Amino acid sequence: MAGQQFQYDDSGNTFFYFLTSFVGLIVIPATYYLWPRDQNAEQLRLKSLRRVHGRCLWYRLRLMKSQQSIVPTLKKAALLFGWAVFLLLAYKVSKLDREYQEYNPYEVLNLDPGASVSEIKKQYRILSLKHHPDKGGDEATFMRIVKAHSALTNDESRQNWEMYGNPDGPGATSFGIALPAWIVDQKNSMLVLLVYGLAFMVILPVVVGTWWYRSIRYSGDQILISTTQLFMHFMYKTPNMNMKRLTMVLTAAFEFDPRSNKEATIRPTDNIEVPQLIRELGNINVKKKEPPFCYPYSLKARVLVLAHLARMEVSEELEEDQRFVVRKSPAFLQEMINVGCQLTMMANSRGGFHAPRLVTIENCMKLTQMIVQGLQESKSPLLQLPHFEEELDSHRLKDSDRRSMLRFLGEEKYDEVMAVLGTFPHITMDTKLQVLDDEDSNNITAGSIVTVTVTLTRKRMSVGETNLYLCNANKAKTKVWQNKSKGAKKAAKSKRKKLTKKKATPALAKTKQANGNVTGNVTLHVKEEEDEASDKGSESDEGEANKDSPSERDEDSDKQSDTEVDEVAGDDEEEWEALQQSIQRRERALLETKSKVTHPAYSLYFPEEKQEWWWLYIADRRDQTLVSMPYHVCTLKDSEEVELKFPAPSKTGNYQYSVILRSDSYLGLDQIKPLKVMTKLICILKTPLLLFSGDSENDQSD
Repeated sequence: MAGQQFQYDDSGNTFFYFLTSFVGLIVIPATYYLWPRDQNAEQLRLKSLRRVHGRCLWYRLRLMKSQQSIVPTLKKAALLFGWAVFLLLAYKVSKLDREYQEYNPYEVLNLDPGASVSEIKKQYRILSLKHHPDKGGDEATFMRIVKAHSALTNDESRQNWEMYGNPDGPGATSFGIALPAWIVDQKNSMLVLLVYGLAFMVILPVVVGTWWYRSIRYSGDQILISTTQLFMHFMYKTPNMNMKRLTMVLTAAFEFDPRSNKEATIRPTDNIEVPQLIRELGNINVKKKEPPFCYPYSLKARVLVLAHLARMEVSEELEEDQRFVVRKSPAFLQEMINVGCQLTMMANSRGGFHAPRLVTIENCMKLTQMIVQGLQESKSPLLQLPHFEEELDSHRLKDSDRRSMLRFLGEEKYDEVMAVLGTFPHITMDTKLQVLDDEDSNNITAGSIVTVTVTLTRKRMSVGETNLYLCNANKAKTKVWQNKSKGAKKAAKSKRKKLTKKKATPALAKTKQANGNVTGNVTLHVKEEEDEASDKGSESDEGEANKDSPSERDEDSDKQSDTEVDEVAGDDEEEWEALQQSIQRRERALLETKSKVTHPAYSLYFPEEKQEWWWLYIADRRDQTLVSMPYHVCTLKDSEEVELKFPAPSKTGNYQYSVILRSDSYLGLDQIKPLKVMTKLICILKTPLLLFSGDSENDQSD
């Protein structure tokens, strides 16, 4: 551009302005986001949880980590150093002289504005004798004095100064670039070029490529895509998966393979310690040659999970690996549930293969509870509580009084058990069945989308609920979660029942026909009696009926029709308001982001703090199929409203479903609520309606 020139900042003043702004843009947001929060608040929170969770593994590990961690100290030191640099630069900038000032020749000559020409010449002679280079003065100062004298005595220079602020006329616009001069110095050109090439041609591509390679390997839940594909393959291959098979598939995840995950380790001592654990555990299908179950990493992870469920002691080295495997397992089981839901939806829409059975998905949920609590499937839920051991579990709890039930405990242990039970959740579940966006939301037609609104309310266990839980937990032998053999027996029984029903259908049909004739005769007799009674009543009330005129009868009928219309309109308004409220709730739920921190679950052997989460779904337990996909409730702190949707059956009739709520943290707290769905057909009247108007005589003549 003509009239403009660029110059580098030789003094470095502009560079300091730029550097101060750059450091401030980094230090201020970093302090807000990275400054360690109040450690006292975390310590107070842990102190409040000590009475209940003091024996839990995650609590002890958290205390050790907070005492040994130096990360908060390093963060504070780095941020304080950044603020020191920022304040130093700000002080440096505040002391810099302003280079760009308005030119004033009177200030150069040390004169007051409006001085006469004689005073200007006199002052010029004095200053020129003092600052002349031949007399030992500064040449730059002398040139400014000469320029100021000409600006005030020369008419053209004075006019330029008054118009452009410069005695020499309009000058070129000068821009300073915030770079120090040494960067563009010819001596440093090769070094600067090398740094730029290294930064933009080597470091930047490597960082972006590494990030991209990692991002394409992981899903949105930070699980390897290869692991998800592995789960999908085996759930497609084995729709009905028992607990042993499920454990094998879980521990085959590639996150446990050191070649895919650097956190996983294979130690030289594994060749000695893992076979020893295998001998102690018993039959765990070691000889199975199916890949990847036969790989060393999968076998090690399986042994560590089974040892965790059996609450076996392992060495310190294996204990670290066991914590890693156990900590990752709930997320993998949730991914298996998601995969099972995807396969179920694909089977329902496309067909051609068998969807995973309901027992497979429920076994995933059951195994999550077992891993969080460190319990085997056959053990009693009472072992979730402190001070309950194997020999105490066999103690029969017969008395209804809780203190006598726990008579083997001392006072301190009894108080601790009661404090733990006091934190256990008690969930009340209310359901509402309706068809949204329909004129009659209570009538379910075949093929319509049914919405089940479930309201969950969480409270702590009361005294009576604690007694009931202790009794039920002692008697519970995993009745809800049926074994494969029991399921097969039930299926055989149901088949036998179906066969007997099919054989008995002719007799039933004959009896139905006979019953139909009988009921038909009864209804005929009843109608005849009603007709006779109506005839008698009409004869006795003939005089009173004649008293009413036709106009009065018409007015009464009009009033009745008006009241009926008002009632229908009122019902429509209520349904419309309910629909609008439900839409508003859904919109607020979409916009609102709730915290997933609900309540810490009591888990004696889980290595990290686990929040109480739940699964909510609708299932057909007779056909062992999912009706609605499981919804993972992660925000239930006090109350939560969840909408479960599913298509109504295409055939009319009564269907018995179950609304099931399962915990992902506790054993023995699952709930099943029956749900009855009655579907109807839409009756469409195809016969045209004839509209009549006028008197009846005219109508008859027409």
